[in-house]
Amino acid sequence: MANKGLQILGFALSLIGLIGLIIGTILPQWKMSSYAGDNIITSIAMYEGLWMSCAFQSTGQIQCKVYDSILQLNAALQATRALMIMSIIVTVAGLGIACMGMKCTNCGGDDKTRKSRIAMAGGIVIVIGSLSGIVACSWYAHDIIQAFYNPFTPVNTKYEFGSAIFIAWAGAFLAIIGGGMLAASCPREKSTPKYPISRPPSSKEYV
Repeated sequence: MANKGLQILGFALSLIGLIGLIIGTILPQWKMSSYAGDNIITSIAMYEGLWMSCAFQSTGQIQCKVYDSILQLNAALQATRALMIMSIIVTVAGLGIACMGMKCTNCGGDDKTRKSRIAMAGGIVIVIGSLSGIVACSWYAHDIIQAFYNPFTPVNTKYEFGSAIFIAWAGAFLAIIGGGMLAASCPREKSTPKYPISRPPSSKEYV
């Protein structure tokens, strides 16, 4: 029963983490305009994401523009895009594999040991996918930090972390925890006794 509960909890955390990865990938608030300068007074907040850049005005109007060309994007943004998409695809595949191996489902046959191994394999796949998401977020964050502390970057073009990158980070960490629970739910094989089993003497021995 405890093993079954661990699988359900791990699957739920992985699913919530996947939702966080998807939301973080879609949202444009990966980085936001910084107000680090002393004399900066602006009524427009700039946000940039993986797919578009947006301008939020103080009047409540929002203007977004999708990036025109992929080739014009920097290497960090292209790599983050690819890693986040790969993270989502691999995590979805891991959830599908884990679903077949969970004890509360009828997929994967009736062999409990085999089903547990399938769930463990699904958990490992989820961990790999979520690690890809963590690498993507960390790479993008490193690029933001480098540009922020670069003395040649104009003050009005500096950016800080946006909310989307934290959502993606949190989703990836939740998926790692859930995948680890699924991977740890595989039961240990029962050890067979090494000594021979005694059998009653047959009737032929008395003849």
